[in-house]
Amino acid sequence: MTHFLDQSQIAAILSTYGYWAIFIVVALESAGIPLPGETMLVGAAIYARLSGAIAIENIVVAAAAGAIVGDNVGYWLGREYGTKLLERYGHHVGLGPEKLRLGQYLFYRWGGAIVFFGRFVALLRILAASLAGANHLPPGRFFIYNATGGVVWACVFGFGAYYLTAGFEKIEGPIAMALVGGLVIGLFVLWRYYKRHEARLMREADAMLSQRR
Repeated sequence: MTHFLDQSQIAAILSTYGYWAIFIVVALESAGIPLPGETMLVGAAIYARLSGAIAIENIVVAAAAGAIVGDNVGYWLGREYGTKLLERYGHHVGLGPEKLRLGQYLFYRWGGAIVFFGRFVALLRILAASLAGANHLPPGRFFIYNATGGVVWACVFGFGAYYLTAGFEKIEGPIAMALVGGLVIGLFVLWRYYKRHEARLMREADAMLSQRR
């Protein structure tokens, strides 16, 4: 993982702004701005362990709250503006009306899992909420999977870094690579499934969307 903040910078930020720094950085990343939210969480946990100046429980709460709030902002932006942008410009990248309807259907069926597991993958952590909004994942389902993913992510990386201190960074890299590898394999499997069942999926998408109108 590329570090945009080193440990001394994180310590200085926390000394000045406290838990709000964790909340804001994680929230902005979750809303779609490419900031180092996970680095901030892990660095704050290590700082807490080594200095005792801040409480790990409050770090985890701040990170989880930032993840939930930021994702909800990203979801709203995607729902309000993402659909219009996709409808207007999607054809330039091969996303015509049929593909957009299919995207809404796939998010309706599996969007919860994308939101939950996307919290653990860097690129999806930035984009998953906006994509969920743009593809009209029902708000109730989004909130449940978003809140669960935010809490689990904050606990895993916050408490993990705290109890394993700097050694967690050595583990974090292989975990991230494994998750990315799993994501690539999963996307390939989904792509193969889509190509084999494209016509049926389109019929199901049209039927679902017609019922929701």
